[in-house]
Amino acid sequence: MSVDPLLHLAVALDGAGWHPAAWRAPDARPRELFRARYWADLVAEAEAGLLDFVTIEDSFGVQSSAFNEVDDRIDQVRGRLDAVLIAARVAPVTERIGIVPTAVSTHTEPFHVSKAIASLDYAATGRAGLRVQLSARQYEFALFGRRTQQPISFEDINTPEVQARMAEHFTEAADYVEVVRRLWDSWEDDAEIRDAATGRFVDRAKLHHIDFEGEWFDVRGPSITPRPPQGQPVVTALGHDTIPYRLIARAADVGFITPHDREQARAIVEEIRAEQESACRTAETLHVFGDVVVFLDDTAQAAQERRAWLDELAGQEYASDAYIFAGTASELADLLADWRHAGLSGYRLRPAALPHDLEQITRRLVPELQARGLFRTAYEATTLRGHLGLPRPVNRYAADSALAAV
Repeated sequence: MSVDPLLHLAVALDGAGWHPAAWRAPDARPRELFRARYWADLVAEAEAGLLDFVTIEDSFGVQSSAFNEVDDRIDQVRGRLDAVLIAARVAPVTERIGIVPTAVSTHTEPFHVSKAIASLDYAATGRAGLRVQLSARQYEFALFGRRTQQPISFEDINTPEVQARMAEHFTEAADYVEVVRRLWDSWEDDAEIRDAATGRFVDRAKLHHIDFEGEWFDVRGPSITPRPPQGQPVVTALGHDTIPYRLIARAADVGFITPHDREQARAIVEEIRAEQESACRTAETLHVFGDVVVFLDDTAQAAQERRAWLDELAGQEYASDAYIFAGTASELADLLADWRHAGLSGYRLRPAALPHDLEQITRRLVPELQARGLFRTAYEATTLRGHLGLPRPVNRYAADSALAAV
């Protein structure tokens, strides 16, 4: 009898939680949002729940309730710490959980991000990842002044002009990831000799120029950081439609999607698999996770009442790109077990309020899934790639060098 693989679980950490009024909840810690201890506590809680990894949200523009402009609200959390620096701070005080900060590819250089994530992988001893995020907001472009962006409205999102612009942005992001990955490989695993007796620290023949030339990037390399412990830290991306699904299929190890029922999840997974085949990546493992915003309590009524109370504080009903679940851990386990048959290998849960919903995930949902034989009862691997069943990839330049020597 075949046994279904265990589910993978991640949580997405953002400020006081994904609901804009979460910072006003009784157990929230709004005075600590910009302190290291707050983030270390959240990640430690996720690790206690044996989760695969956490993602940490980031952006260059201040948070806003409007899509393409900065609002003037003072009743919601505004401001955030740098996600990569948060990850670097929590890495040494955790042992097993993967740590995946967000980097906005539109306004950063792949060389800088490659060495930052490689350094994080060293700090986390093989548990780092990267969430690639694009920026299409005009006010974020204005922060840098190097490029311009015409305003995009939801009403125009499906017009040919806007779709062409979005396709260009996502093609650029795919090239960005390719540069990052090549830089991670630009040092062979045994490039460092460190022989004090002979005075040889590095073997220059095992450092490689990547010589990437494209429309947006022209990068010679090599990196200044040796190849990360995982070889290739895990790359993740969020997608909502065909164009970002192509980025996931071409460049990511884990894709996050936002279905609202099982059949929609099935259709999205099938589309990504077709794009994966077109990208000639069918031999590689590509996980597809469903994103779900969660309000969890001991009863469904309590969860729904808490959501309504937070909505009242916010002055409007909470809406999300992802499916919103309000109920018990057992009911959520039912949903996760059901949707997995659409081809999802895991889920990224977005706690509506922190720490409440994170603790409900780790202390209620995880035991429920374990009792059903759907989730691990202990960490078996020591790296993020290991948690996800991803092999450590061969260095592409070492393989080329070996062929050249034959």
